Amino acid sequence: MSKKTVLTGITTTGTPHIGNYLGAIKPAIEASENPAFNSFFFLADFHALIKCHEPERVAQSTREIAATWLALGLDTDKATFYRQTDIPEITELTWILTCQTSKGLMNRAHAYKASVDANREAGNEDLDDGVTMGLFSYPILMAADILMFNADIIPVGKDQIQHIEMARDIAGRFNHQFENLFTLPSAQVDEETQLIPGLDGRKMSKSYNNTIPLFSSTDELRKLINQIVTDTRMPGEPKDPDNTLMHLYRCFANEAESNAMRQRFIEGIGWGDAKTELFEYIDSKLSSPRTRYNELMNDLGAVEEVLHKGAERAREHSAPFLDKVRHAVGIRSLTDTTRTQQKVVKEKEKSGAEIARAEEGRRRAILMQIRPLLDRVEQAEDKAAAAQTLIAEKTAEVEALKKKARQKAQNELDLLTEELAALL
Repeated sequence: MSKKTVLTGITTTGTPHIGNYLGAIKPAIEASENPAFNSFFFLADFHALIKCHEPERVAQSTREIAATWLALGLDTDKATFYRQTDIPEITELTWILTCQTSKGLMNRAHAYKASVDANREAGNEDLDDGVTMGLFSYPILMAADILMFNADIIPVGKDQIQHIEMARDIAGRFNHQFENLFTLPSAQVDEETQLIPGLDGRKMSKSYNNTIPLFSSTDELRKLINQIVTDTRMPGEPKDPDNTLMHLYRCFANEAESNAMRQRFIEGIGWGDAKTELFEYIDSKLSSPRTRYNELMNDLGAVEEVLHKGAERAREHSAPFLDKVRHAVGIRSLTDTTRTQQKVVKEKEKSGAEIARAEEGRRRAILMQIRPLLDRVEQAEDKAAAAQTLIAEKTAEVEALKKKARQKAQNELDLLTEELAALL
């Protein structure tokens, strides 16, 4: 059985905090120890430029994140660890995919829609005010990150699921148009690690200014944990064990330790004592990696060397794979006339599973195009009447078109008819 490829990117715009560690870094490093997976982890410094225009912040965050992953025990012999900007093939693939991606798909990206909505609510006539092309099209860069290494599994938060769906759509469209080169990735969401609480009980996030930096000094860690918001119940009064302190403790502790601490809350441990125990426990867990982190931050040349080795390893795949992509779209030597013949042979050799995957990608790409039409029917009071009207309009459109445009419209009509069959 072939290995599955897992890929995770880390945007370099801030200092790693405990939420990052528990929600992404720790499970990723643990997964990299599993011989059933090929793991790719990268510093997404191109992504950092989308919203952060502070050069020193991007540079410092890149140093801190690289040192953090190494300090926490990432074995770079078992996982490919690299910097996104060290892989030039990714930017070239981004352009190739951009030329295959519809603007309509990008219009539906959450980040872009949020910016447009903010401008609309502010009464700004220019709904695209403040929207850069980086913000608008970064799901394509994310797709290139994923598709370059044909990743199967992408661990993400719920807010990133849409981007994985877009990567699937982009891959499916390319596979159908040119050659079946890309694996369709799947999002992996761990519900347990999605809501690591911060100092105020909300999700730990730089946006809320409620984070606990992962490698705070001992004194700073104690100070921050003492700031965690609790209720007014006194020592001796039973407390709800589903609180921020318990959640953080459980993320570091084993099951027996967690059960014991949970019982102490039920029995009425004072909040001050609970914070002290949480601080001492977390501090003991982070003491050794904190020391290693400080050593690495004082020896950045060694960290740079690790990233260079990771890039070399990543490019062993990306360089020849991009050659296949370039060849597929027609960017090749003037004397290379093998493509058509190879395509004929490849079509004959395609397995049923490959044909099914290609068809799935084609169907998903068409479905994204007609989604607004389906939404129109769904929002109508008389859905059956709206469906019949839509099919009639689309049929008339198909009959008025010629050749390639007609085939595209016919494909959309076929899928509309399939999706609305229950209403027709």
